[in-house]
Amino acid sequence: MNHLRRLFGMQGGASTKQFEPMYLIVGLGNIGAEYADTRHNIGFKVVERLAADAGATWEDRRYGFVTTIRVKNQQLLLLKPSTYMNLSGNAVRYWMNERKIDVSRLLIVSDDLALPFGTLRMKPSGSEGGHNGLRHITQILGTQQYARLRFGIGNDFARGGQVDFVLGGFTPEEREKMDERIGMAAEFVRCFALEGIQRAMNKYNGK
Repeated sequence: MNHLRRLFGMQGGASTKQFEPMYLIVGLGNIGAEYADTRHNIGFKVVERLAADAGATWEDRRYGFVTTIRVKNQQLLLLKPSTYMNLSGNAVRYWMNERKIDVSRLLIVSDDLALPFGTLRMKPSGSEGGHNGLRHITQILGTQQYARLRFGIGNDFARGGQVDFVLGGFTPEEREKMDERIGMAAEFVRCFALEGIQRAMNKYNGK
């Protein structure tokens, strides 16, 4: 039995999978065609741009759609959770465990009402700012000490209109700027992986 365990890389009956060190880049959003072009799905759009730039193909896997890309000497696992926004932490925890990714190599990309449309801001940790996806991730991980890239969507809505706003579409003016802004966000993520969070923040925060 022991020689079989050695042959299949097993000890005590448990698999000892080895994965190349990688980053987990999670774009937050809701699955389904009715949500595809809403403000709340901007995280999906950023990781989709990263995948498209690398010519990568998405796979429908447990808790989400995933693909792996390489940015020079770094490997990035991209994830679009299929749990819906309010349960995003389940997908994050699963893929961190599955690929043995430390929280220091996790980056969450989300929409942010507190920033003007298209403004980008990265932080190494912090509060959830009322964002349900971030709130669940913090709850599941038991810490706020994970990096997040916030993509501003503005807050041009009347009192009580927040839900309709975040689940609504972009204005024509915003759509004109969308491609460039998403491209900048994707570059921000690549810089994070290659140069680290401090240099990435110095280069791109507020742009």
